[in-house]
Amino acid sequence: MKINWGTGIVIGFVIFIGFILFLVITMVNSSHHDLVTKDYYQDELQYQDEIDAEENANELSIKVQSKRTSEGYLLMFPENLDANKIKGNVFLYRPSNKQLDFDLPIVLSESNLLIPDKRLLEGRWNINVKWEYEGKPYLYRDKIRY
Repeated sequence: MKINWGTGIVIGFVIFIGFILFLVITMVNSSHHDLVTKDYYQDELQYQDEIDAEENANELSIKVQSKRTSEGYLLMFPENLDANKIKGNVFLYRPSNKQLDFDLPIVLSESNLLIPDKRLLEGRWNINVKWEYEGKPYLYRDKIRY
């Protein structure tokens, strides 16, 4: 059977449209990525508080630092602050799988907090550290690839 150029164009369009429909259906049915948090509107109302807390953290002379170690992920708080007065929590958000998200209370050892290696799987993580020191709120955010 001989195919002329008109039939070839029609076959090409049909294949292209089929491919696009396949992509659309695949993306609509994909539930691997959550783009917003569960309580989106509640979080939006507290956004100005987060901005203020992040500005407080940026005004510190020594900022919170982080690095990967062989034991896990280490958060280093400013050493000039009394570690016993730092209260708060660390929220680790996994954009690709919300079942892996978890919270840790801040319990410091010599101004350091270690997130154990067994809690972190390879991939991208968003880290939000919300903490208070002498009644003043602070916020440290980081995006890491573990």
